[in-house]
Amino acid sequence: MFGLGRRFPVLMIRDFRLLLADRLLAPAAAAFSLVGVSFAVLDLTGSTADLSYVLAAQIAPSLVFTLISGVFADRFPPQRVIIAANVLIAVSEGGLGLLVLTGHAVLWHMIVLETLTGVGMAAFWPASQALLPRIVPGELLQEANAVSRLAMNLAQMGGAAVAGVVVAVVGPGWAMTVCGIGLFGTIPLLLGIRAGAGERVPGTGMVRELREGWSEFVSHTWLWAIVLQFAVTLSAWYGGFQVLGPAVAKAHLGGPAAWGTIMAAEAAGLILGGLLSLRFTPKRPMLVVVCIGGAMAISPLSLAARWPLAVVCVTALLLGVIMEIMVVQWSVALARNIPQQKLARVSAYDALGSVMAMPLGALVAGPLADRVGLAATQYGAAALMVLSAAFTLLSREVRTMRAPEKAGTDLTPAPAASGLN
Repeated sequence: MFGLGRRFPVLMIRDFRLLLADRLLAPAAAAFSLVGVSFAVLDLTGSTADLSYVLAAQIAPSLVFTLISGVFADRFPPQRVIIAANVLIAVSEGGLGLLVLTGHAVLWHMIVLETLTGVGMAAFWPASQALLPRIVPGELLQEANAVSRLAMNLAQMGGAAVAGVVVAVVGPGWAMTVCGIGLFGTIPLLLGIRAGAGERVPGTGMVRELREGWSEFVSHTWLWAIVLQFAVTLSAWYGGFQVLGPAVAKAHLGGPAAWGTIMAAEAAGLILGGLLSLRFTPKRPMLVVVCIGGAMAISPLSLAARWPLAVVCVTALLLGVIMEIMVVQWSVALARNIPQQKLARVSAYDALGSVMAMPLGALVAGPLADRVGLAATQYGAAALMVLSAAFTLLSREVRTMRAPEKAGTDLTPAPAASGLN
């Protein structure tokens, strides 16, 4: 550990090591749900429309509970909020797994239980964003983000590969049960983290705290412009890839094992991207973030064009690399430019804005694919993603924002004399 600590100083921080262990176990467990739920629905009903309803139910709670979680994570130790989120997901996914295993699962069970999972997911994200800056100093933020996400992606890659085999061999019920057990195992790790609550003015209510977070959010043009872009991008990606991808895999690529392989390839790309992110900082990080959002169109495009499984896996790997670079740069920009006592609330607005249209994408993708076909729907999703990136690049602040010269300084727009307009 001391040898690694000299290479990566963030590993010498006790709370970070506990967080790292959590970020190995939780994503590995969640990967079993990512593969299991889709094939549980397809096995039960065979309908992409039904799959849309179930996955939309998983996303819909973010419209309410993400903001509430943002307030709680700024009031209380964020690791406690994460514990509550993990317990809720464990109960709902494990319960659904048991229903599938015993042959008692019906569509409405899946919708209700995935709604509960969605509540847990909505609570997790703002708290997760707020936790890391409270346990590592500012000069180690990029290293901490890269290392923690590297651990998450390694776990997701291994989990997705194993989950695909488990679903193919013994069925999706076992995969979701494993997810529940694994998330319960994160509780002792999170309880050991000593990070405290953020500062809070006595007597302030939830509405006032939400207003403070909103004022901070809209004061940064680069922030709200890119969040709007990703509202469109993630809606199209979720519908065209996450909802319709399992149907394409089942019909043309070989079934759940193929889908698990695609997920594992993407996770491998995320790992490579995490390694690059340890030291790589683009000069104009928000320009990179926007362009990578447009490049995400390759996901639904590769499936729409019916590329061979090996080619789809290669594109998933390459996309994973650049997506990880994007996420690290985005997380670091938020942590460096948003006051720590408001970070969870601003992250909640970020998460809400980024995913608010995802239920619509999920609800539209399945029925639209039934009407016009899988390929046509996925081509349309890819086009939306490219167009949203192009419109976001109209913002000069997005195009010209520069990375800090050294850790801890703000990201600032480049001066007009740079000649980039």
